[in-house]
Amino acid sequence: MRRIRAVLLDIDGVLTVSWRPVPGAVEAVARLRAAGFAVALVTNTTSQTRAWIAATLAEAGFGVGPGDIFTAPAITAAYLARNHPGARCALLNSGDISADLPGVHLTDDPAPDVVILGGAGPEFSYPALNRVFGYLLGGARLVAMGRNLYWRTESGLQLDTGAFLAGLEQAAGVRAEVTGKPAPAFFATALAALGVSAPEAVMVGQVPAGDAPQRARPARPGHRLRRRPSRPPRPRGRE
Repeated sequence: MRRIRAVLLDIDGVLTVSWRPVPGAVEAVARLRAAGFAVALVTNTTSQTRAWIAATLAEAGFGVGPGDIFTAPAITAAYLARNHPGARCALLNSGDISADLPGVHLTDDPAPDVVILGGAGPEFSYPALNRVFGYLLGGARLVAMGRNLYWRTESGLQLDTGAFLAGLEQAAGVRAEVTGKPAPAFFATALAALGVSAPEAVMVGQVPAGDAPQRARPARPGHRLRRRPSRPPRPRGRE
């Protein structure tokens, strides 16, 4: 087994909750760096830009810059440039992330080439989802920044894009191209920036279904640690 040289840390639910540091997280990142590990912060968060995230984390004491952070929108922009160059893209997302989508042609055209699903929020209304459904029936490709079913906030677990994505895929008879964690391209980009191979990295994530890389896929980190969020108890049936 190769020596571990790098650590990829999920931001949401591992380092922060609602952008407030988890107790001990700032010190943990500092200790990892002091021990000589290369550190990358990764996230499927689509409500804020990479520059905003870096500034917020730095203010909280993490001492990071935009170059230390890998986001689903930034990876998506690169993916679209490679696989759908020049495509007219309709974006459904909670928050303005246009700064992290350089070169992406965002449009309100009623017949887009690609539909991009970002993070869920109030914008994921019935009219908006039904409009996306119509785009897909018209032949648009579906690109999603993640399949996470939920994420952790100060007020508890909140539904995320994956809960809506599954319905759109089934209704329209399509399969989304996923660019965020745990897509191989996401981890490959982070590993390349750190200058390490998959067996030399460990990933610390919150939600196994949305964060954990598979050891059989060499493009993703070869080891994984999980920080599982607390799930609400399931209600019992009537007795």
